[in-house]
Amino acid sequence: MTKPIIKVVDSIMGSGKSSAAINMINSDTENNYIYITPYLPEVERIKEDCSTRKFHEPKIFSKDGELYSKFDSLHELLKKNKNIVSTHALFRRSNEETKELIYSGNYILILDEVMDVVEQLEMKKSDMQMLFDYGLLSVLDGYVIWNEDNPKAQEYDGRFNDLKQMALNRNLIMYKDTILMWTFPADIFQSFKEVYVLTYMFSSQVQKYYYDMNNITYKEYEAVYLNSEYVFKEKRGKQTYKELKQDLKKKINIYQGSLNAIGDGDFTLSKSWYKKKKDVVIKLKYNTENYFKNKIKTSSDLNMWTTYTEYKSKVKGNGYTKGFISCNARAFNKFKHKKSLAYLVNRYVNPIVSGFFEERGIKIDQDLYALSEMLQWVWRSAIREGKEINLYIPSKRMRTLFINWLDDEL
Repeated sequence: MTKPIIKVVDSIMGSGKSSAAINMINSDTENNYIYITPYLPEVERIKEDCSTRKFHEPKIFSKDGELYSKFDSLHELLKKNKNIVSTHALFRRSNEETKELIYSGNYILILDEVMDVVEQLEMKKSDMQMLFDYGLLSVLDGYVIWNEDNPKAQEYDGRFNDLKQMALNRNLIMYKDTILMWTFPADIFQSFKEVYVLTYMFSSQVQKYYYDMNNITYKEYEAVYLNSEYVFKEKRGKQTYKELKQDLKKKINIYQGSLNAIGDGDFTLSKSWYKKKKDVVIKLKYNTENYFKNKIKTSSDLNMWTTYTEYKSKVKGNGYTKGFISCNARAFNKFKHKKSLAYLVNRYVNPIVSGFFEERGIKIDQDLYALSEMLQWVWRSAIREGKEINLYIPSKRMRTLFINWLDDEL
């Protein structure tokens, strides 16, 4: 199998990456495309904007009285060499059959935003030990595999069916003898004719470290405006966006005041801080209410905030509760009217995930990772339309990273 050209289109939010991809698709009459986007609403946009090429969305369907899933539908569309648009969530289920169908269809992949390609699989140690003791699971070359030679494994049909499929798909890697790590099958990327990854600050993202771990090479591209349209072009040097950042500084009102005192520690507002400092979390809630009600005084429909999902109920308050948006959300248009923001987290890569990479000689830059995640979240707001926003970042670490980025020091 010839290795594909993987092109990482690393350009700032709003620089025309999606427009360049759509222009490329509409002008290409020869190749088949798979467009993978984080959100379902974006699927409809791609179907509409790629007007010269008909894109199909995998859907639940019935045949001969039997109901088939979206994943079955994906495979049916691949068999017919259709252009396909779908979500990260569905694409993450790709298996050996998916790989073969993609390769035989000579597809080009457009991956809009990086995916979650490495995760800790939550599982009770006693359950995992039981599966090993019964001979259903074993470890081979670092991968946790399903023992298909074992009659018990062949006949198994129970509550660990999802785990069974992951093991059959070689998605699972054992870490420190007791932790299961799920990884997206790297050879899926190798089965495409070409791959385009549309993102910003790729060097700080987990998918970059995953590529390094799997010896997947790539070239850096950017989106540029040329001859009245956006196109992809290979990078010739580092882009700083200095002038753009100077303009952004005038439009982003970062709160500087006493409400920031709560976040002075390096790990304050991290997930472990929320877990340990339950009394102080209440103080954070009052600070957030104060910010929206007294400092900014915007109506609730213009307010947007985030924390870790499991602590949402502890921090929500009057005037902003309905504006919650997950802290790992990627930028798209649904919230472009939001004017006042509260970013109530201090991001770090999951320590299990970072340890998993470090064991393989790959060190994660925690600060740049945190910055890239925060930028994606902030760019869901009115700033993506070039409008002014208000921003409360109580974590000193996160606030400093954001300000340094605006000053073009990062």
